[in-house]
Amino acid sequence: MTDSNLWWQTGIIYQIFPLSFMDSNGDGLGDLPGIVSRLDYIAMLGVDAIWLSPIYPSPMADFGYDVSDHMDIHSTFGTMADFDHLLAEAHRRGPRLILDLVPNHTSDQHPWFVDSRSSRDDPRRDWFIWRGPAPGGGPPNNWVSYFGSAWTFDDGTGQYYFHQFREEQPELNYRNPDVLQALLEVMRFWLDKGVDGFRVDVIALLAKDERFLDEPSNPDYRADQLVYHSLLHIYTEDQPAVHDYVRAMRGVLDAYDERVMIGELDPIGGLMSYYGADLDECHLPFNFNLLEISWEAMVVREIADAYDAALPPGAWPTWVLGNHDRRRIASRAPQGQARVAQMLLLTLRGTPTCYYGDEIGMVDAEIPPDRLRDTTGYDHPSDALRFSRDPQHTPMQWDASRNAGFSLGDAEPWLPVGADAAHVNVALQDRDPRSMLTLFRHLSALRREHSPLSVGSYRSLDPGNERVFAYERRAGSSRLIVALNFTGAPQAAELGSEGGEVLLSTELDRAGPERLSPFRLRANEGVVVRIVGR
Repeated sequence: MTDSNLWWQTGIIYQIFPLSFMDSNGDGLGDLPGIVSRLDYIAMLGVDAIWLSPIYPSPMADFGYDVSDHMDIHSTFGTMADFDHLLAEAHRRGPRLILDLVPNHTSDQHPWFVDSRSSRDDPRRDWFIWRGPAPGGGPPNNWVSYFGSAWTFDDGTGQYYFHQFREEQPELNYRNPDVLQALLEVMRFWLDKGVDGFRVDVIALLAKDERFLDEPSNPDYRADQLVYHSLLHIYTEDQPAVHDYVRAMRGVLDAYDERVMIGELDPIGGLMSYYGADLDECHLPFNFNLLEISWEAMVVREIADAYDAALPPGAWPTWVLGNHDRRRIASRAPQGQARVAQMLLLTLRGTPTCYYGDEIGMVDAEIPPDRLRDTTGYDHPSDALRFSRDPQHTPMQWDASRNAGFSLGDAEPWLPVGADAAHVNVALQDRDPRSMLTLFRHLSALRREHSPLSVGSYRSLDPGNERVFAYERRAGSSRLIVALNFTGAPQAAELGSEGGEVLLSTELDRAGPERLSPFRLRANEGVVVRIVGR
């Protein structure tokens, strides 16, 4: 690690879904005091920053991504005093605090939209995207949201407003400079409080083509996908003007010390362009390329190689294996591969982001239909069952007690606790020297101790076995090799002719000098090996 590297380059980011992390007052809903009560655990993980999903006032049509006040705290989570206490206590222990910034849309109950909707002549009318009906009647064009038409008719003013998500989430019009200035003021409000940066929601959607032309059909659309994917979004995503807005946001952050901007981007979008031509846009455009792939060594190698090669000079990489929108990695990967996935995430070059619960191997829970909460906006009940994100939102599994230790009261948690909580929980794994949690701690400690893992270069290796993904991390004269067996059967790999010392195995029972040619990997095993020369 060198003095020139910033905390967001060398560290690990830990995402918390606040409703599900820790309930301090017994109402069945996670809150900010609950997070404070678990800060010692978070610090013990060895992570460097906490990213909180939205905590602002909201009607909760979309779990807080429908913001009704950008400069306050939802009463479910606590008060602004509770937030200030959380920020101070996190900083006292070490971890930074990153907020979710939602610039693309607001709640339909936000005062900005209430004003905009009140009259065509209201000063804020142009803060949102309004259009009259098509010549023959009906929506202005064929644009779609994730759930159907992207246009909702307003009887009071006789026009449609635009939304790419739920109809309760009208989209802001950044062609109006007052909107951008309002967003920048929101950012300054939180930065002045001391937050360490923002994860910026759907950043590529901030501009729309002013001609409002119909978008073409997607020839690869499948019936099992959301309707949003039925079109190619050439007029609503990655518009050139987006980069002007992102540079303005980055300019605000640059006026403060060591703050970070992380952009949420589609893996097939213009990911690299969001670093900016002069690295003046996002510090970390999220890299989601591992979220929807077949779990095979050569597939992952190809993605890692292509991503690393495509990075602009000086740009810093980032990796994600799970978040609040996607199935948990322990459910997506083949059985037995969760530990390998954890080692992959924490040893690839770049900043890793870990989703709460993945450090103990939580899986997607089965939610009875009558307990589903993520259902708003779906046209059919079957869509809610297929696409609901509730399975990856379930309460953190702290121990084997009632409600898995998530709630200190008698209220039923807002979502059911995972069925495996009795044997997959923090308390049990904290006492187990070979648990998933122990592995996570060892990996985070290894990143701090060995600079190749935090700031070193990346080079994939040919291990002579397509079932093994192997790569070298190098910093100066220090060299490490990571070898990952992507199968449930033992594999041999060629890792070189030099001497090697196993620093860590995913099984936590193997360390010391070993022969590298051939190197024997057990089923579902990954290792970090230090090259010691001949």
